[in-house]
Amino acid sequence: MLLAGRILNKEIMPSAHAAFAASHEPTSLAQQAYVAIRNRILKGELALGGALSRRKLAVELGMSLLPVAEALQRLEGEGLVESRPRIGTRVCRPTPEDIRERYEVREALESQAARLFAEKASPREKAELRKMAERMDELFNGCFNGQVNDLESLYNIHSYHAGLHLRIAECTGCRLLSHALERNHVLIFNWLYDVAAERPPLPPRFHRDLIEAISQGDPEVADRAMRFHVRYGLESILRGIGPAVSGNGAPQMARKKAAKRRRSQARATARKRH
Repeated sequence: MLLAGRILNKEIMPSAHAAFAASHEPTSLAQQAYVAIRNRILKGELALGGALSRRKLAVELGMSLLPVAEALQRLEGEGLVESRPRIGTRVCRPTPEDIRERYEVREALESQAARLFAEKASPREKAELRKMAERMDELFNGCFNGQVNDLESLYNIHSYHAGLHLRIAECTGCRLLSHALERNHVLIFNWLYDVAAERPPLPPRFHRDLIEAISQGDPEVADRAMRFHVRYGLESILRGIGPAVSGNGAPQMARKKAAKRRRSQARATARKRH
């Protein structure tokens, strides 16, 4: 818990991470409902394909049906929630094609961000991203080693991760590119799929290697590095999403099994190094 809590320290909170958090600060009741439901989905408290009852959510959130209905409508517009005849409203239940398409859009946007970063980022911005990448790897490594497994800490880690990638886009100086990343919610869906699929451990220097590559000043090297980074683990996510949306079994039990599996994989990796 201490490890994840460090990302809230103002000294290491990147501007993009702060902006990402601030952009979803509750104001109206509908916004409060939107943030609350969205965060439950991203934390894995509301599983993929899980039913969403307006009345139940209204009671839990202590508000009327109207703001909850507005929040669900907004989430449906963003693709996190879906409504089906005779089924009702539920958390999105993505098909493999849906997931691949989201990844293709993310790859297109982020590879262009990497190219522009390589051409335009200042030495100060490169140093900032190196520091962020070091912190990101520390947090993810702790996560995969079983040091962090509560939902709130995992939420904070994924929030920091989204902020890191948004910061890369910010450093390009292309505001439309940054806005496109946010509007298309590609980082949010990457976050959602990671949580639902319980992807296997990342390489220990996964984000540091990415930042080193895009900081060399070569757009082609940066492009290749980002495409590899985005695609990494996609097949594992596709395999993991199936059971997550099948509706069979308890999500909490699945998370515990996945955490145990990650610890075993981390120990195996450690033995190979020695």
